[in-house]
Parts: sequence; C-alpha cells; structure tokens
Amino acid sequence: MTITEWTDAPIGIDADRWVTRANCRTVLGVAHTLVSTQRLLDVIEHIEDDPRLQIVFTVAPDVFNRGVTGYLRRTGALVLPWHQAVNHRFDLALAASYGGLRQIHAPLVVMAHGAGHGKTAPSPVPDGLPAPGAPVYGLDAQRLARDGRPIAAAVAVCHEHELAVLRRQCPEVLPTALVIGDPCYDRLVASLPLRRRYRQAIGVGDRQQLVVIGSTWGRAGLFGRIPDLISTVMHQLPADRYRVAALLHPAVWGAHGVRQVRAWLRDCEQDGLILLDPAEDWRSLVVAADHVIGDHGSVTAYAGALGRRVLLGPGPSGVAVPGSPQHLVATSAGRLDLDRPLPAQLAQTPAIDHGAVAAALTGRPMAAVTLLRRRLYELLGLPEPGRHRSAAPVPVPAIHRSPR
Repeated sequence: MTITEWTDAPIGIDADRWVTRANCRTVLGVAHTLVSTQRLLDVIEHIEDDPRLQIVFTVAPDVFNRGVTGYLRRTGALVLPWHQAVNHRFDLALAASYGGLRQIHAPLVVMAHGAGHGKTAPSPVPDGLPAPGAPVYGLDAQRLARDGRPIAAAVAVCHEHELAVLRRQCPEVLPTALVIGDPCYDRLVASLPLRRRYRQAIGVGDRQQLVVIGSTWGRAGLFGRIPDLISTVMHQLPADRYRVAALLHPAVWGAHGVRQVRAWLRDCEQDGLILLDPAEDWRSLVVAADHVIGDHGSVTAYAGALGRRVLLGPGPSGVAVPGSPQHLVATSAGRLDLDRPLPAQLAQTPAIDHGAVAAALTGRPMAAVTLLRRRLYELLGLPEPGRHRSAAPVPVPAIHRSPR
C-alpha cells in the first residue's frame, strides 16, 4: 500500500477543497466477503439517499475477500483502501463480519451475514466441524469484545433467543444488543410475488419443477463432500419435468476461482444446469425453487422458512445450534438417499413447518431495516427522515453461461 493509492475525497484533511457537498456525516461500510457485502447493501440502501450522509466502503482483511472490491465498484460504490480507512475517523461504521473491526475508528454496528447465529464456531481442522463445547459463532467474546469491553456500539441480532446466548457467552456486550429480525428473510418474503418472473428469467417452464442444490463452503459442504452430486442429480431427473440449479457459497468461488468452478461444472451447464455468477443475488433462486437439496448452510435454512421442500444431503451432524432455524430444518427435512431414485424422493419429501422455522429465524418479521435504521440515526445524532422504503424484492437474475 502506497500513499498514492489513498483517495483525496470525500475524506481526508484536504477533502473540503474537492467535495461539492460539505458537512456530510461519513458512514463506512466494512465489507469482508461477497455474502457480508450483500447484507451490508441490504441496509445501506435505506440510508444512502440522505443528503446529510456520505457513504464509503472499505474491504477488510479476509481469506474470502477476493472479488469484493470489484463487486463494490461495479455498483458504483466509492471504495477506500483498507490502510486509509483504519487511519481515519468516521461518524459511523457498519459491518456484517468480524475481521479487522478493532482497527476501525467509529461507532460500530455489527450484524449477522447468514441465517442468524445458528452455527457453532468451526474448529481449525480441515473438516470445519465444530470443536467440543464450541461457542455459538458470532456471539462470542473473541469476536465482539476486547479487554472485557464491547468493540461495537450496537450488535444487531435476529431474535430474543440470541440475547440468551450473549448473556451466557459475552455478557459485557448484552447492553449493546438490539433485536431487529433478519433483513435477508424480509427481502425473501418481499420477493415472493415475483416468483413467476424469476422462474421465467432462468428458463423454468410452467410444467417443470426447479430443484436447487445449495452448498456451503468447506469440506463439510455438499460441493466438497460429494463432488459428483450435481451431475448425479441432473442425470436422474428427466429434463422435461425438472430444471436443476446450483447455489454455491461465494467462498467456494473465492477459494478456487470463478474460472475453475465453472470448468468443473462445464459439462453440467451444457446439459442445462442453472449456475448464477457468485455476484448475482442468490435469493431469487430460493424463491423460484420447488425443492432444495442442501446442507447445514444458510440457504437451506431460508428455504425451509419459505416452505420449500428440503432434502438434506449426507453430511455432518451437530453443526447447528439447538433451537436455531438450521437445527429445526435439520431435524424435520427429508434425507437424500443416493441409492434410491431421486424423483420418488422428491415426491415423498415431507413438508417442513416453515412457520416454526421463520419464527426461529426472525423475532421481528418485516421490520429489520426499520429498526436498524432507527438505531443508525441515533448513533449518528441525526433525526431520522420521515420517508422510508420497505424491504424490496431482489433483482431478476441474469444467467451467464460458460463458453463451450
């Protein structure tokens, strides 16, 4: 990092010479991965139109931050170098992950980037399974406190039951906790009326069923555990009755590279696999799906909350926190049997009590951004504007096929 890479506006000691609008409060979005960045944008788009605010972003150190800077810049965001961001004081900072947050100089708001805080912290061993007695990830002192004090001015949680976890694991942070619900779930619900449009955009016919295969990252995810699962599913399902889509966690693409992942799946794509670019909003596929074959990742939990039929692939047990949406799905979903005909399994998949999963996922349905926005303005010391937009549907997806 060199001094010439720093930006001279809209922050810095000489910024007043160059900016057109002066006296704006500066809000820093701290991006880590594509997933956490998408969660940030879900919230930031509800404050960025305020003429009193200047929004800037930075990309924090993270093993999976490849592609995040380019993604932000394609949205038109102003991205500061990390070294400059940690040497400037901001009026507010917002993050949906944890790396480097102790270096940020601003009142900080932290929120989850997945389906609540439903997983125990992974062990450092390669299989990624939780260590015995591991804490609930994201609600632990290792990530939320320093020297017995909270690192954030506000910790946004999805549900009251997460307050009990904080009370047990990190009581010093409890006074900063705010139950807001889940902004991702709210956008999924807002997107339900567009289900038909999503299906048309990805080429699913009126008489076809869409089967989405969702995999989280790491060796415990379906894509790592069963490398030929996608091709197996495609070969078993008649193309006139089914379409198959793959939703791979962006960390899969980040660790292996977009070219490599598409190369691994090239034959499947040429046979009709629907494969979104990792920067595309994955939620449209969950709304469009009839069935989801998943693992312990957040996609499976959200699918269960929307009432999609779920088959869990072979995988580890004990990853989900008891009582979490991930746990409710894991204990009530069907189990994929690779030795049985798949069409029959899809037809016989039991229904999940999606109301119970949704109730475990969010304690404030359809109110997340409203509640969080109110807290952001309190921390900024500004009156909240009267205008406010509700959760919006996610964009209609675009499909970019690999060349033959």
